[in-house]
Amino acid sequence: MFGVVPKPLWEKRSAADERNRIKLRANSLLVGASGKNILIETGNGTKWDAKLRGIYGISDGDPLERALRDAGVAAEKIDLVINTHLHFDHAGGNTRTVAGRDVPVFANAKYVLQRGELEHALNPTERDRASYFPDRFVPITEAGQWQLVEGDVEIVPGISVLRIPGHNADIQAVKIAGGGKTILCCADMLPTRHHLPLAWVTGYDLYPLQTLENKRKWIAESIKNGWIVAFGHDPDFAAATLHESGGKVEFEPVDLNR
Repeated sequence: MFGVVPKPLWEKRSAADERNRIKLRANSLLVGASGKNILIETGNGTKWDAKLRGIYGISDGDPLERALRDAGVAAEKIDLVINTHLHFDHAGGNTRTVAGRDVPVFANAKYVLQRGELEHALNPTERDRASYFPDRFVPITEAGQWQLVEGDVEIVPGISVLRIPGHNADIQAVKIAGGGKTILCCADMLPTRHHLPLAWVTGYDLYPLQTLENKRKWIAESIKNGWIVAFGHDPDFAAATLHESGGKVEFEPVDLNR
């Protein structure tokens, strides 16, 4: 998760267990806009065998289903799902298995994705093949539920997707503006608050120098405009405002449920 940053540096911020795993979450965001229920990211999903659960330390149960239930929104009431990209920890909850068949969890939703990301996911390289599980996204194609976009596009008034290459070629951020506030969902450009230093880029990034430049651009933009940033995997603080102090970027946690 920290690429070339030496472990003696990063473990001070994010302690590892005996298997060298660190605590992370797969954060999702539920937004109401234009009379629609919009879900950003679907997390890990539930289709994990015991071996992979052990490798990744994935908890039993379905935290996304539970969170939606607590919010009073049933899966069939989701109108749009926005996948920042199709890695298993961001799109794993796209589908579920019913009677031995993989089907979309959100049967009445359109799934919004960059066209280039779907094309790559169907033919990944040896470098990133392990991050793509076809049963998490091919059923969306079979059900005709993709809403494929190219580049920066407004999806509904106040909600736009922004292409932020680096982690891969066609990952997208989500910008939400309304009520005098703006939230930038950064996905794996800023997986946690610990990744605010520009050089702290994950080892999974296919194009780390592009990640660095996009971080430089969007962190500065967020500080300048007072935006809230939503982290893709921070285990403690899903969102924060940013400010500069003494040449370093500091964060102030924000509770999006208030």
